[in-house]
Amino acid sequence: MTELWPYWLRPLWLLALPLLGWLLLKLWRRRQRAGRWQMILPVQFHATLLGGGSGSNRKLAWIALGVAWLLVLLALLGPSWQRVEHTHQRPADPLVILLELTPAMLAEDSAPNRLEQARRKILDLLEQRRDSQTALIVYAGSAHTLVPLSDDLATTRNLLEALDPSLMPQPGQRADLAVRKALGLLAQSDLGQGRLLLVGSSLSEHERSAIERALGRHGPSLLMLGIGSSEGAPVRQANGEYLKDEHGAILLPRLDSPSLKRFINDTGGRYRHARLDDLDLRGLGLFDNPLRLRSDGQTVQLDSWLDQGYWLLLPLLLLAACAGRRGWLFCLPLLLALPQPSQAFELRDLWLRPDQQGRQLLEQHQPAQAARRFADPQWRGMALYQAGDFEGAAKAFAESDSAEAHYNRGNALAASGELDAALDAYEQALDRQSDLQPALANQALVEEALAQRTAGAQAQPNAGGDAEGAPGSDSDGDSGSAGTPLPDGPGNEARPGEAQPGQRKPSGQAPGANASGQDEDLPNAPARPGAGNLDAEQRQALEQWLREIPDNPAQLLRRKFWYEQQLHQEKTP
Repeated sequence: MTELWPYWLRPLWLLALPLLGWLLLKLWRRRQRAGRWQMILPVQFHATLLGGGSGSNRKLAWIALGVAWLLVLLALLGPSWQRVEHTHQRPADPLVILLELTPAMLAEDSAPNRLEQARRKILDLLEQRRDSQTALIVYAGSAHTLVPLSDDLATTRNLLEALDPSLMPQPGQRADLAVRKALGLLAQSDLGQGRLLLVGSSLSEHERSAIERALGRHGPSLLMLGIGSSEGAPVRQANGEYLKDEHGAILLPRLDSPSLKRFINDTGGRYRHARLDDLDLRGLGLFDNPLRLRSDGQTVQLDSWLDQGYWLLLPLLLLAACAGRRGWLFCLPLLLALPQPSQAFELRDLWLRPDQQGRQLLEQHQPAQAARRFADPQWRGMALYQAGDFEGAAKAFAESDSAEAHYNRGNALAASGELDAALDAYEQALDRQSDLQPALANQALVEEALAQRTAGAQAQPNAGGDAEGAPGSDSDGDSGSAGTPLPDGPGNEARPGEAQPGQRKPSGQAPGANASGQDEDLPNAPARPGAGNLDAEQRQALEQWLREIPDNPAQLLRRKFWYEQQLHQEKTP
């Protein structure tokens, strides 16, 4: 018999049982009172004129009401006879990695340098913690969140590979700012206390005292992975010279492991020196499974009870249908026919903004659906471009007035065959940023394509003055038969002084050009939507062009960090 007794998920609803009984009693007594008619009518007529029907019918109605209330109460209690294991649940073990990103991390005492060794260690740790929430913060003179608490290994790997000390907007070393930012991430996540992993080579006295104040007595556990050696090594800069101090001497950043170990142990954490194997990460307890974490006080619920109270709604609906009076059911079509405002809604709308949903669809190679999600015109234009809707992409890019927007608009116009309009867009981009090298290069490509198209048209004799099939002619202005490659795609954000892998240098005569001046290696520009599908050769050329677009997020990170630093300076008095 005990096995038949259910498990109640919400037993506090039992407190409503006395209230329901009191309400039912009050309604019964109110029903028994018929007002002042009892004083006027003889007692013999009370049952007939004031009762509203036979006594059995009245009792049946009250019994039905009581049973309905009881069913509602039982459903709210959440009865369950079955346990369900949630294999998709993940251990609540949040970890925030604090990575030092100063020039000292480029010292070559750890092959090939300290930053590369730290990057490999973090990737190994992320691979081991594939099912756990991990965040990554980088710091120098300022601290910035690279990846919030997430289990997205692919995104973290992509951003981690792009890290370089030159991305940081503020020189210096402030690990304490990174610790404060990490504590904020853990507080917002509501996943528990979590742990902090500091990956670096040194801590100043100011940093140590500030970290102690930030952690307090009951803060999360602070772990540290020391990178480097006690002998140190010089730091080679991008120009080939070694980093020097203010006196002109070559700097030799050294790792003071004994001092760092004492400080970390005083905070209640653990310190390990980086090794080639994974014993350092194991020694920090970062490879522990969820069972050991649970024994340390972090509970992980892997199964739960299945709420089966919804079955009680079926008899409740039956009682509600029987309680309907004559004629009430005919009013339902009128209620259903009333105009109701509706809006498409999905569960992911609760967690992701439209732009974030568009980014996910773009990563899933669904550019057409991503374009319908994006609210930002530049991202929408990029999605339309990848979907082959070059006209729509040009219109989306035209909604902004920045140099990058006009540059991308020029690329979309060139891809659709509107070379003259593309030149105008490149000129507007150069008006706003005169040193925009990709715009200068693409402007030269389009000008050469226009020149070759004009030369090809003049070389072909036009009998009758208007032959429709003459090579090089274009009756609707959508010619894409240029003898030069198409310009870079819109995903190539214009960056001054940065080489574009997708950019190809024009030549006087493209190799493989036929008699009509058209390059056999590259097909005509894709036609507009509605003008016909792309053939196999055009599609292959377009896909190859898109693959040449660089996806290095370094410039995006540099702008993001700079913008965050500017906001911080404005808020700080």
